[in-house]
Amino acid sequence: MDPYQASYTTPLEMLYQWNETLPDRIFLRQPVNGEYKTYTWAQVNDQARRLAAALLAQGLVKGDRVAILAKNCAEWFITDYAIQLASLISVPLYPMQTPESLEYVLKHSDSKAIIIGKLDGAKGMEPGIPDNITRIAMPYPMDIKVDHKWDQLLANSTPFTDSPVQPMDDLMTIIYTSGTTGNPKGVMHTYRTFSSGSQSATRVLKINKDDRYLSFLPLSHIAERFMVLGCSTYGCSDVSFVESLDTFGENLQTTRPTLLFAVPRIWQKFQQKVNSKLPQAKLNKLLRIPLIKTLIKNKIQKGMGLDKSRMLISGASPITLDLLQWYKDIGFEINEGYGMTENLAYGPALNLPGAVKIGTVGSITAMPNTEIKITTEGEIITRSPSLMTGYYLEPEKTAETIRDGWLHTGDKGEIDSEGYLTITGRIKDVFKTSKGKFVQPNKIECLLQYNELIEQVCIAGSGAPQPICIIELSEAAKLQLKDSKQTIEDNIRATIKQVNQQLEHHEVIERCFIIADIWTTENGLLTPTMKIKRNIVEKHYTALCDQHSTDKNDIIWAAAQLK
Repeated sequence: MDPYQASYTTPLEMLYQWNETLPDRIFLRQPVNGEYKTYTWAQVNDQARRLAAALLAQGLVKGDRVAILAKNCAEWFITDYAIQLASLISVPLYPMQTPESLEYVLKHSDSKAIIIGKLDGAKGMEPGIPDNITRIAMPYPMDIKVDHKWDQLLANSTPFTDSPVQPMDDLMTIIYTSGTTGNPKGVMHTYRTFSSGSQSATRVLKINKDDRYLSFLPLSHIAERFMVLGCSTYGCSDVSFVESLDTFGENLQTTRPTLLFAVPRIWQKFQQKVNSKLPQAKLNKLLRIPLIKTLIKNKIQKGMGLDKSRMLISGASPITLDLLQWYKDIGFEINEGYGMTENLAYGPALNLPGAVKIGTVGSITAMPNTEIKITTEGEIITRSPSLMTGYYLEPEKTAETIRDGWLHTGDKGEIDSEGYLTITGRIKDVFKTSKGKFVQPNKIECLLQYNELIEQVCIAGSGAPQPICIIELSEAAKLQLKDSKQTIEDNIRATIKQVNQQLEHHEVIERCFIIADIWTTENGLLTPTMKIKRNIVEKHYTALCDQHSTDKNDIIWAAAQLK
């Protein structure tokens, strides 16, 4: 059967199935004030049907867009199912979005309603919500004006009785990319594209009723929604949530997930926490002692809350080889993969358990029904049944990105003799120095970010003799500033020296700026997924870099440049 034309079981059909066969099985676990509130499949089904009826009672009709603005929580899942039941289209929003970005997405998508949940600083986001959009509040403290409250709305609604099986080619969701350049683009996924990827991944990763997830990366990000909401729905797995940043460690210990998806920065934070209690030099010595190394590994794994894990996945950005090796040394295998919003994060490569090749994003044969090619320019192009149908209201950008059915990723890559894919950079991020040499900044930034004193880094230098780096210090570094500025400078200098030894001569970092600014989504220097907006960062610091272009110092401390 042609996978591009096949019918797949939709998430709604899985909800119907589990409600019928396992109604009393706990599906979602939501911590509230330190206690867990649980939701069975029957309860999720009931609340989703009540919310679906309530949405339709607001005058919404098939195809209307409904936005979701909330941190991860049980109600996020329920809302997603309700929108599908009512034949509406979901528009997930990042819970740390700027008011300007929020307003753009809501207006561009023509959202008719917005469901608002757990947020930090919701009041500051309120100006981005147009007055003509119906506001519904999830059952959490809310400091902004809303039209309806969750508990009351559901209590007054009779459950929606239909059990639609949505047509494969109907639009299910519009997911806006985090936008490192320009306005975010609305990626359109149908029931076919979402269902095909989720169903295939559940099968390949052998996700089942014994699995437990901890959902904490934004569900507005495609990887979290596809890997956690999608695969847990098909696999009938338990999903727990994080109450707050302060309770993350406690919630992780309580859940003891079997599956965890995180970005490299989170894996690095885990490492730093272990090293704060057990310095690396001491850990290395203990791991060399045969009689106790297993005991040490087990203790570390249990202390991290990951002793029951069977698969740890890293994605969204590159992870360093040193960090992957560190986890391997303590008995963990990090499975790095490759995907993007445009292909549902169901990408053409993944390091499967037991078949990991460190330094690559995995085998190109790991995921069924995906195809990959490397063009003569070195660009990765791919296709699969999970490929988006296009960018919402942007046919020209769609035509630029999808050509003859192939997604042009903008990533550069290589496939080795064993069929493993390595990402070598971004085509558009390359800049040229005054010497006429091309530099790929992502590669250098990845090497630098292993240093725990560096929170964010941007490699720049277009038109300059050599690249320069602009660094925002981490909280750990700022604590050290009180004792010794020189220690931090020496540490970063040593890291740059080590990195430079791995680079071609034209890539070598000539100068480093340590800046006092904090890069945030609010000031526009980071995307909601915490990636740097390179063009904006470079624009802010061009004058500073030019001012010190002939400076003899290799490290320059700079006062805040942002107003």
